[in-house]
Amino acid sequence: MKIARSLVLSCALLTVPMSLAGFQKSAADQVAEAVTPLPEASRDGATVLGYGGGETLEVIREGTNDFICLADAPGNEGFQVACYHKSLDPFMARGRALRAEGKSESEVLEIRGAEVEAGTLSMPDRAMLMQLFGQINEATGVPDSVTPLHVMYLPYATAEETGLSVRPGAGPWLMQPGMYRAHMMLSGTPRKFER
Repeated sequence: MKIARSLVLSCALLTVPMSLAGFQKSAADQVAEAVTPLPEASRDGATVLGYGGGETLEVIREGTNDFICLADAPGNEGFQVACYHKSLDPFMARGRALRAEGKSESEVLEIRGAEVEAGTLSMPDRAMLMQLFGQINEATGVPDSVTPLHVMYLPYATAEETGLSVRPGAGPWLMQPGMYRAHMMLSGTPRKFER
C-alpha cells in the first residue's frame, strides 16, 4: 500500500500551497517546467498558474487551448507539476480555495462532495490530469528524473462497470470507486526530466 499512499499524497499536493522559503524561479522557468506533462503539441497553448512571489497560485500565462498547468511550488525538496483539462478547473480551484481557508483534507473532500451532490460545483463526467513528480537536484534546481502519473476522473465509476482493479498494480487501477471523485490511475516509469 506504500504505492497507493504516495499516489494519494501526490494527487493531494496538486492543490496545497507550499512554503516559499526556497528559490523563486522566473515566470519563464515556471512555465517551461509546468507544461512538461503535456504532449509537446499542447504545451504552447496551455494556461499556466505559478508563483509570482506570494503563496498562492496565480495566472502567469494565459492560454489558448483546453489545458491548465500548475507550476512547481518553490521551497520543496520534491518536484511536482501538473496539467489538467479546463473542465476540472472549478473542482481544482475550489480545493485550493478551501485549503487556503485552512480546511483539512477531510473537510475539503466532504465540502466538495456535498457541493457536487447539490449541483453547485461542477464535475465533468470525465477529464484528464497529467503530472510529473520527482526529487529536486540541489545543484541544478530541477529533478534529474521524474515519474509520470496520469489520472482520468470518472465520477461515480465502479470496478464492476469499468473492469478496473481497485488495487495499485502494473496497469491502470480505479481509486475511490463509487465516489464523486473516482478516478483511474496509471503510473509511468521514471524518465529523464527535460523541459
